[in-house]
Amino acid sequence: MPDSQVHAQHRRGPSAAPPRGLTETVRTDWGDLGAATGSPASFELAATAGLPDPIRRWLAHAIAPGTLLLTSAELTTHGFIKLGPWRTYAAVQRLSPARGFVWTATTSMGGLPVTGFDRYTRRGGQMRWRLLGRIPVNSAESDDITRSAAARLAGELLIAAPAAALSKRVTWQPVDADRATARIRVDAGFHEVTLTVAADGALTSMVMPRWGAEADGSFAERRFGAEFSDEATFSGFTVPRTVVAGWDQGTDGWEDGQFIRYTVDDGHYR
Repeated sequence: MPDSQVHAQHRRGPSAAPPRGLTETVRTDWGDLGAATGSPASFELAATAGLPDPIRRWLAHAIAPGTLLLTSAELTTHGFIKLGPWRTYAAVQRLSPARGFVWTATTSMGGLPVTGFDRYTRRGGQMRWRLLGRIPVNSAESDDITRSAAARLAGELLIAAPAAALSKRVTWQPVDADRATARIRVDAGFHEVTLTVAADGALTSMVMPRWGAEADGSFAERRFGAEFSDEATFSGFTVPRTVVAGWDQGTDGWEDGQFIRYTVDDGHYR
């Protein structure tokens, strides 16, 4: 089996206590996001009947037969994030279709630790980051942040939790032999996410319109996307292991638009 495959004996267990840097309210969100998927069925290829061919190919590759269709995920990652210069970081994230996500990470500035979180929970988005756990670095909570974070949930959900592709929250439209677009309901809104699938069923890229900040600080709908390579398998789910994401994917602005590059180290599903 390739080295890129991650085996159970090399994985640590899911986080038992909330990560550092969360507020009291977001610690509650974190606990809620750890709740189990209610009454999941076991995956059978017949469940993909009627879906676009690329999505049938992807799900047959991404979900082992008989795997419970769990959609609550916890992923541990590490990589580089562009905060001015590129900086190393380590993160853990929980997400689910109904409850949203909390992404919490640690990086550094001037050799000092910065901890905090991004979230979309309780129909609202928020960013909160602190130097040494006390000094504000970046905090934002607004309608623009909420709109952007809701789209982020839609964009990340299918990548992290392939079983979500079969949810009633998702409808599919074919594009061509290798692409299909999901229309994903997040609370009262809908977001369109287009996936590209290789001949072997592996995901190669994702692109979507997402509300985001422009260079002058104003917000607008922008082209957001990610490119994938390598894979890892956790509890019957095979997901992209190496991810590069940012603005203007598939255009001349992609190189400058990238703002995060990461590797998935661990995954757990409930």
